[in-house]
Amino acid sequence: MSTTKDWTVAVLLSEDGDLTRAEAVLHTGVREELRGHGSARRNPADPLVPEIGDELATARALSDLAHKLLDVAARDIEDVEHRQRRHSG
Repeated sequence: MSTTKDWTVAVLLSEDGDLTRAEAVLHTGVREELRGHGSARRNPADPLVPEIGDELATARALSDLAHKLLDVAARDIEDVEHRQRRHSG
């Protein structure tokens, strides 16, 4: 039997001058939201292309989110292994 799950990631962007901030929020419906953060700063000598800041900040926020999700998975694996050892010994 196959199961389909729907996890969503919302990316919130804000700009303040040459600084773009992104927050990636994972909604699983099972646990609390998981959030990743990223930012990008435009060099004042570079041309003003807001999409580049959005892309860089979002990529960094998603990367941060991915690392946090891996940390959660590792802790969950450790918890399961610990429970199995307690019940088997």
